[in-house]
Amino acid sequence: MTDIHQVTVLGTGVLGSQIAFQTAFSGFEVVAYDINEDALEKARARFDGLVSTYVADGVDGAADGKAQDALTRVRYSHDLADAVKDADLVIEAIPEILDLKKSTYAELGKLAPEHTIFATNSSTLLPSDIKDSTGRADKFLALHFANQIWKFNTAEVMGTSDTDPAVFDAVVEFASEIGMVPIPIHKEKAGYVLNSLLVPFLNAAAELAADGYAEPADVDNTWRIATGAPMGPFQIFDVIGLTTPYNIMSNGDENTKRFAEWMKAEYIDKGYLGVASGRGFYTYTN
Repeated sequence: MTDIHQVTVLGTGVLGSQIAFQTAFSGFEVVAYDINEDALEKARARFDGLVSTYVADGVDGAADGKAQDALTRVRYSHDLADAVKDADLVIEAIPEILDLKKSTYAELGKLAPEHTIFATNSSTLLPSDIKDSTGRADKFLALHFANQIWKFNTAEVMGTSDTDPAVFDAVVEFASEIGMVPIPIHKEKAGYVLNSLLVPFLNAAAELAADGYAEPADVDNTWRIATGAPMGPFQIFDVIGLTTPYNIMSNGDENTKRFAEWMKAEYIDKGYLGVASGRGFYTYTN
């Protein structure tokens, strides 16, 4: 067992909500933080939805009341000082914008207790890009989850040259305690393991559709039929939610920036954000 008991999750979007709920489901006390009450109201709806999802997907114990009980271990706050005052671990899951992460950690470093460990769920940014903003580089590292974490339960753990090995080991153990399969990464790599494989794949799919070579559904059909994969790239986009890939592409080379603008104009600006909004590249009735 680690000394981690109280966990705060910053950001209650699709993945942030999943991280917070899975942590509470595993028996930890959790504070879910977001910037205002409107965002927290949406988070409450996501948590209620996750109760139903865990039961429907047959997560062990969920149908016996464990999923419903998880809600009793979640507290909501839009006051950062209040949210982190008792935290042993803060998991940050805010948008993939470097300046926003830096400013958040600069504030967080002033407010959190001295012993608190900070972990970023950043999909592509290196923790060394952020560590100097934290005020505690020895207690800072990356803890990256895959979407739908109750099913795709990897947790990539990646530190910097300044990360205390004891902190690294504690976060690896914590990942196990919340039902994840820890993937220790021995040195920094942009994209970790998962996104080093996934991002080029999704960019290739975006090129095929954005440049008019094939429709998204036909790209997906090709991938599923030819490889036996359960999902095509545009289905994966919808599960992730289009905003995160858009932010990543917007920071890429000229081609990926062009794909980002196509995604924004044709989908995001129309409110087609993926599964969570009911429509992305596909329409979802439930």
